[in-house]
Amino acid sequence: MGIPKPLVQTNQLFIVLTTLAGLLFSSWILLLPILIGVTTLISKRNPLIVAGRRLLPKRSYQMEDAAQQLFNQWIATICLVISFLSFRLDLSVLGYTFGIMVILAAGVALMGYCIGCTIRYRYMMWKYKRKQAA
Repeated sequence: MGIPKPLVQTNQLFIVLTTLAGLLFSSWILLLPILIGVTTLISKRNPLIVAGRRLLPKRSYQMEDAAQQLFNQWIATICLVISFLSFRLDLSVLGYTFGIMVILAAGVALMGYCIGCTIRYRYMMWKYKRKQAA
């Protein structure tokens, strides 16, 4: 089952804005995208996307792969947790580094290139080749 692209972009924009706010104002704000991410990973349903479906006009949209979006959510959530914990441990450089990585990845995805997609594709190809060699 696919996810309409406008809803994926809404989630990406949410991640960019909340992470930016967390880096600029208070690292506690990072708990917002972390909470959404953990909820998504546990339930396999992103609360922003669920809420957004109700508001999205009934039209035909380009669909995004749900499994790919879940993979991307794993990456973003792990990086955000590392960023948040780094700030709590007074490792600000590490906190900013992981936060900026999330902002860049989600920002680039909003422009049309999915870094997580490339990572997942290469991983799947590696698994396939390894299986073929066995």
